[in-house]
Amino acid sequence: MKLKRILFATVPLDGHFSPLTGLAVHLKTLGHDVRWYVGGHYGARVTKLGLVHYPNVKAPVINQENMDELFPERKKIKNPIARARFDVKHTFLSPIPGYVDDLMKVHEEWPFDLIVYDLACLGALFVQELLAIKGVAVGVLPLFESESNLPSDDPGQNALTRSVIRWAKRAKIHFQFNMIMKPCSVLFNELRARYGLPQEPGFMFDAVFRNASLYLQSGVPGFDYPHRKLSPNVRFVGPLLPNKVSGKASFAQADTTLKYKRVILVTQGTFERNVEKIIVPALEAYKNDPETMVIVTTGGSGTEALRQRYPQPHFLIENFIDYDAVMPYASVYVTNGGYGGVMLALQHQLPIVVAGVYEGKDDIAARVGFNGVGIDLKTETPKAGQIRRAVATILSDNKYRRQVQQLSEEFRSYPANEMATGYIGELV
Repeated sequence: MKLKRILFATVPLDGHFSPLTGLAVHLKTLGHDVRWYVGGHYGARVTKLGLVHYPNVKAPVINQENMDELFPERKKIKNPIARARFDVKHTFLSPIPGYVDDLMKVHEEWPFDLIVYDLACLGALFVQELLAIKGVAVGVLPLFESESNLPSDDPGQNALTRSVIRWAKRAKIHFQFNMIMKPCSVLFNELRARYGLPQEPGFMFDAVFRNASLYLQSGVPGFDYPHRKLSPNVRFVGPLLPNKVSGKASFAQADTTLKYKRVILVTQGTFERNVEKIIVPALEAYKNDPETMVIVTTGGSGTEALRQRYPQPHFLIENFIDYDAVMPYASVYVTNGGYGGVMLALQHQLPIVVAGVYEGKDDIAARVGFNGVGIDLKTETPKAGQIRRAVATILSDNKYRRQVQQLSEEFRSYPANEMATGYIGELV
């Protein structure tokens, strides 16, 4: 394709920013003028990629670092429905006018030909429509287009049972998208009306599927549920992963891992700051098991306190660890269900124990269980015994490893950056 001016726009959350970095750098190496609009400390990371950065000016910066400070009432919300509504409203909807103002200002200064945005950056969708330019949305979460998200069948069940389960799941989807989240969709359309944009029926994020010129879904069909239909602009492109510097990643403690019977990699990602949810139960599960090495990446939450609390020599607790470097040495990945981490684990043929409910992680966890690549604990706060039993089950049953290997092979058939670039080229 001809060289273009391409603006990336993402919300300032790691799981929405990092997966797009590899694609952005790839497009830059092809000669395109690639720039990035994002707020907070991500600006320094954009600059490090060698790209021009446009910061948030009118749009607020809301992420895991200041969420509880900005919204102290959030901690008191225990009901998952109320919590989901609160997060969507304050993180993705209320900031839309600021995003629109900022992005329109960028376009005045530098008239980009194409805007690439993560599915949660709804202000970018507005700008795409207002400027009547091409827009590429990127799915950094599992594909959840509500109209097509028809649950799959289990061929091992009889016809009547399958029919009943399909009906129940259809009802659940309708309840989730058209009733639970209706107040958010109403606010979304109120904001659209402010800019003279047409109203969108149903769930608000379905507007991204309908209106984006192209929707690039990170991942492969094999990790998804079988669908009745997909929007014609949806394309699976393989796992979109953070940009990697040249050279093979190295893990300093690689030799140490070889001394142990099993190595468990544990994380809660960067958004969840409460280490008591998964990290502490995982450490409790193995604190008296010197044959198991537990490697914990905290995302910068309470690292030093955890080291003092758990000084066991078979524990390694760090702020951040390069997953590409450490995953080849791990036996099982224990996580709250961050999509990027799950994609990396599957790429490295690493079976998964997942415990997540909020921020859509229950959907990711359910897919892990459905596809047989791990165990869904179906809780936000697992007990030490639950984690230990799940890990033991995975390590004793080869079916999990076989399923992971099969999915990993499908991953290899989807060169993400090249496929995404090809689809973008067809679009423009």
